[in-house]
Amino acid sequence: MKEEMRKGQEEMKNQIQSHVESKVGEIKDHVNSCIEKIEDVQSVKREIGEVKGEVERKIGELKEKVQVKIVDLEKRLSELEDRPINFPANPDLTYSRPTVKSLTFDGQTSWTVFKTQFDVVSSANRWNNRVKASQLLASLRGSAAEVLQGIPSDKLTDLMTIENALEARFGDSHLTHFYRTELKTRRQKPGESLQVLAVDVERLMSLAYAECPQDVRDSLAAQYFVDAIRDEDT
Repeated sequence: MKEEMRKGQEEMKNQIQSHVESKVGEIKDHVNSCIEKIEDVQSVKREIGEVKGEVERKIGELKEKVQVKIVDLEKRLSELEDRPINFPANPDLTYSRPTVKSLTFDGQTSWTVFKTQFDVVSSANRWNNRVKASQLLASLRGSAAEVLQGIPSDKLTDLMTIENALEARFGDSHLTHFYRTELKTRRQKPGESLQVLAVDVERLMSLAYAECPQDVRDSLAAQYFVDAIRDEDT
């Protein structure tokens, strides 16, 4: 009886030990599997880090290349802005640019009127300031060209300097006295119609009394017009 109990206990002990060993083996396998997964995750993280670093490096290189191209493009655009625009002589292409006749200024006409016309021509031809300066110099004649003698040679390409010199010499504000004298002495010419006389008196009024209100100019213009009418007995 005791022998049977002992054998039963040993058998049970062996079964328990076998079961425990089996469970321990399963746990070890599970732990090893988890370790492998962790190692796989860490490996993936390292790969992601390497890929991220490579991507950032390539992005940096691309930014540098783009920046170089932008600087080069800005340089080329700047050179084009300073270069006169020359269009081909092909008749089929002439429509792309308006052809505007160049002007001349000799100081005998209104500088303000000439400058307005010159600005229109410059805009139509799409000139930049350097080209405008050279075209303005080329348009000067007579006493107007003599103004260039007072401009330093290194400023002859500066549009503002040239315009200021011409304004100081020929600006309408400096001719007010001249226009007022011409208005006072204006007389109807033989064969000149009253309409033509009235237009010229109005022109001189706008130049001689530009700062006066319109009603004052109208009153003065009427008086000067009457004084200018030719006496039939003379």
